[in-house]
Amino acid sequence: MSWQWFALGSAFFAGLTAIFGKLGVEGLNSNLATLIRTVIILGMTVAIVSLRGEWSFSKGLEARPVTFLVLSALATGFSWLFYYRALQMAPASLVAPIDKLSVFFAIVLSIVFLGEALTLKLMLGGVLILAGVLILAWP
Repeated sequence: MSWQWFALGSAFFAGLTAIFGKLGVEGLNSNLATLIRTVIILGMTVAIVSLRGEWSFSKGLEARPVTFLVLSALATGFSWLFYYRALQMAPASLVAPIDKLSVFFAIVLSIVFLGEALTLKLMLGGVLILAGVLILAWP
């Protein structure tokens, strides 16, 4: 299976996340909702790693990758906290498009920090994403 199918699955489940999250934060503190979500994800991931027997660290735990995984986890945590709070305050149909600006930010940050090439196709796609978000989420 190609990476595109996994990316499409990610996008689909992210869309469901907006709908289920909006329904889940009704009458519930957004931080508590994020905690509940995180515990469920932890349990699900532990189950998958256990069922697949993937608990071994073939290279050991090196400081650099672990540091970046910790930073990624912190970024994810802040993203979820902000996302659930926004869902409490606004319709999912407005929050979700703004959240998808993460694609635009990922493009810019990958060019700046990872040295990835800026192609015409990438620039056009990024600008279209930005324009789409601005059209959908702002009056």
